[in-house]
Amino acid sequence: MVTEIKNENVLAAISKVKDPALNKSLVSAFLVRDIAIEGEKVSLTLVLISPEHPFKEQMVEELKTAILGIEGVKEAKINSVVEVPTDAKVQNKNDTKIKNVIAVASGKGGVGKSTVSVNIAVALAKTGVKVGLMDADLYGPNIPIMMGVERLAANPSEEGRISPAEAHGVKMISIGFMVPPDQPIVWRGPMLHTAIRQFIEDVDWGEIDYLVVDLPPGTGDTQLSLAQTLSVTGSVIVTLPQQVSLDDARRGLEMFRQLQIPIFGVVENMSYLEMPDGERVDVFGAGGGEKLAEEADVPFMGAIPMDPAIRKGGDSGMPIVLSRPDSVVSKVITEIAYQTALRSSVLAIKNQSGSIPINIVG
Repeated sequence: MVTEIKNENVLAAISKVKDPALNKSLVSAFLVRDIAIEGEKVSLTLVLISPEHPFKEQMVEELKTAILGIEGVKEAKINSVVEVPTDAKVQNKNDTKIKNVIAVASGKGGVGKSTVSVNIAVALAKTGVKVGLMDADLYGPNIPIMMGVERLAANPSEEGRISPAEAHGVKMISIGFMVPPDQPIVWRGPMLHTAIRQFIEDVDWGEIDYLVVDLPPGTGDTQLSLAQTLSVTGSVIVTLPQQVSLDDARRGLEMFRQLQIPIFGVVENMSYLEMPDGERVDVFGAGGGEKLAEEADVPFMGAIPMDPAIRKGGDSGMPIVLSRPDSVVSKVITEIAYQTALRSSVLAIKNQSGSIPINIVG
């Protein structure tokens, strides 16, 4: 006699499986859908909240184990799909299709913040999600050079909005597309605010899963304008290991706290230089970024070593995660990008008021 497999038995079994990133049941978080029962086979779709979810394999195996533990089930099939959740704060504040906003900041200039921004954006785009990059460093717009793009798209959108430039799967906007390279930007606060607002409202971004915003160094008007104009899902703080950089990074970190913008973590750039014989040289000191993260009680996201290929990639418009994907630098930055996306998605879900219901078939 064949045992009848009931929907409630499947739901009860899989309800014990959690997404460790959310510390919440997949069922209660509405991250399971399309449950189908066909004889002795049960299949379903696992919804992953971010690309390259670090707990994907664990969740798949736990779902299979739970389903195969149901009397009468002989086969379990788990499909998966990445669906980046929308941060309700972002969409409630602006009538855009931007789901999440990630600010990359530093307290001090020259720490490689733009390099980190560009490579995070490109690393995420490589996974297939939709990524935008806003160059909010209006006084020093480097994104066009670092992404290898000289100008915006030739034609405006059907609504008359600005069509962003695009390279390496990333849509982008920068004041560098609009002024000659040798022309300085001499603007006061109100003009900066207007430019930031136009970058958000007057650009035809389309649907964007993650908008990475490259902020200028410091704690000035641009940061305030961004917070006032666009709700930010979270921020990444970039620093060098040396003390003067750490002091400024600490101020930047505290600024985000005052603005009530979550801090995803601290990234230590130019952490060390590895010599041909394998010796590591701490050019700017050691451990500063990790110490800052510990003091501020935020995650330490990674230490990026020095590598001449980073500079070459930035000058040539070919970010290192593309030009040398197997390098140590690329692997570290890619992991930082995945961490950033996951933390952004977790916060977005916490900010949501509703979710997608489970769909049971059969």
